[in-house]
Amino acid sequence: MPLDIAFELMMIVTSGCALLVSAWLFWRARRQRSMKALAGFGIMMALWCAGHVAVFHGLASPGIALILANPLMPTFFLDFAIGFVNQGPGSRPWLDWLARRRGLLYLAALVVMGLSLALGGGGVIAFGPFEHYFVFRHAGWFNIAYTIAIGVLAHALLLWGFGRHKGNRKRSIAAMFAAGAWGLLLATSFIFPSLGLYWYPWPILLLPSYVVLLVYGVVRYQMLEINAWANRALLWTLMTALVMGLIALLSAMAGQFGMQALANVPKWQLWLYSMLLLMLALALYQPVSKLVERLIYPGSRLDEQLLATWQRRLGEASSWHGLTTAAAGLISRQMGQPVAIHLAPEGEQADALPAGPCIHCRHQSQGWQARLQGFEDVTPGLRLAAEVFASLLATRCGLLERSLQLAEAERRRLSEQHLVELGGLSAAMAHELRNPLNIISMATAGLDASRKEMIQAQLQRADRLISDMLAYSGRIQVQCQAIPLAALLDSLRPQFDWQGTAFEHRLPADYRLWADPYRLQQVVVNLVDNALAFVRNRPGGRLLVEAGDRPGLVRVHNNGPLIDPELGDRLFRPFVGQRSGGSGLGLAIVRRIMDAHGGHIRHRSDLGWPVTFELHFPEDNTP
Repeated sequence: MPLDIAFELMMIVTSGCALLVSAWLFWRARRQRSMKALAGFGIMMALWCAGHVAVFHGLASPGIALILANPLMPTFFLDFAIGFVNQGPGSRPWLDWLARRRGLLYLAALVVMGLSLALGGGGVIAFGPFEHYFVFRHAGWFNIAYTIAIGVLAHALLLWGFGRHKGNRKRSIAAMFAAGAWGLLLATSFIFPSLGLYWYPWPILLLPSYVVLLVYGVVRYQMLEINAWANRALLWTLMTALVMGLIALLSAMAGQFGMQALANVPKWQLWLYSMLLLMLALALYQPVSKLVERLIYPGSRLDEQLLATWQRRLGEASSWHGLTTAAAGLISRQMGQPVAIHLAPEGEQADALPAGPCIHCRHQSQGWQARLQGFEDVTPGLRLAAEVFASLLATRCGLLERSLQLAEAERRRLSEQHLVELGGLSAAMAHELRNPLNIISMATAGLDASRKEMIQAQLQRADRLISDMLAYSGRIQVQCQAIPLAALLDSLRPQFDWQGTAFEHRLPADYRLWADPYRLQQVVVNLVDNALAFVRNRPGGRLLVEAGDRPGLVRVHNNGPLIDPELGDRLFRPFVGQRSGGSGLGLAIVRRIMDAHGGHIRHRSDLGWPVTFELHFPEDNTP
């Protein structure tokens, strides 16, 4: 390609890039004045390049006028720098003063431009491959000096802002400096002929990159979606360079392989054809990829809006049940058939998976993992949708698990704080109450047996209430060891007044729990005592203690009356129980003891018994 044509082509490309970038900035930054000023800088860059093209074609007067308008370029950039720096930690009254007088800066640039035109600040010469080339003359040197001074002032202001700002704004300033250094290197070659150095301005051929890099350096940290466009542009640029290199190599070697016709084709034509083919491929990439996706995955309609809806609806769930219900509804609607969702948080046994399509999410050592079951007869498109949904669901499970853990930690912190206050109050009350109770107990010595027995029974009840209050509000510490549960139950059997209630345990002879002996005894006594209050003296009253299907799991059954399901987790709060004559703290104490062990307790009524309390103890972790 002739060198003069290459120069003209790069000026046209630069002008086009600057106009496109400026239009995009005006569209995206309608409410940001600083970005509008940056768009103005791009427009002036386009006009400056258009001036060179006009001179190249012999239109000297309009071309010189457009080139000598270059003081407006750094003026727009200075306007942008003032607005960009004068925010947050960089805000200053003197910058506000400059911003209010920005009109004077534009007026000064117009005056310099007018004087340069009136005093013949530019001319046209012929040198090397150029028949028409712009050079500065006389007042034109004042024009370029003013342009450089305003540019230096703008970059000095950015340098000052670099020391005040942090984060992305500071990174943007650094990117602008790098782009400015690149622009200075490119522009230096443009004025060589004006200095009598008639060298071809090779660096100016890379001018299209300057305006793009400058704007990208500014907005990449302000508008994150521009990075996706930059990724595509860089890919296209690299592909273009690769194709041009291959075409040059093929053209150089074509003659040696007998392809003389190809060797005679000018390289610039081959490059032009290659670029056109790349642009055509770039334009057809999206529709062709969508067509291929429809062919490979028929029925799949995954887009950003659908994925955003899935993420939003899954993110609204605040419990495992809510997440399961929301996930089942979303994927069933997408698949057009019922799809079961099975979630297995850490510490829970995996239940049998249902028949039919099912998404199973389970917490494993490396995090949450999802797998599909029953999707063998589903089309590839719907299976792809299910796999994407399962991945989102697994991610949401991890987030929900951490959220629930934080909520539980906060609940325990508040509970501990409350118990510390309650413990001090309970200790004081126990001391004050037990003194008069002891006096009353001693005063019954002279009473008849029936009155004495009645009063002693009530005193024992009051003492038990005080003991329960101290146990609930006190600090629970555990020293765990392996305890044979069957032997413990047999040793406690004589302590209870069974009154016809059948009690048995179904435990292996070597069944052991990793627990504190004293605290485990408290748990058993409270649960058995609580059950006896409802089944004692009832026909067929029964209690059964049996081992669960994994180590550390124990179930305590009784055939007493059903517990209201609405009580839910409130059943283990203080003073919620229905037992007459009790302190109302028995189950609350059991829960505190289980929490201290790192385990938990829950109520169930789905195991063939009206009432079941399921105890989860930690497994023996000794080596």
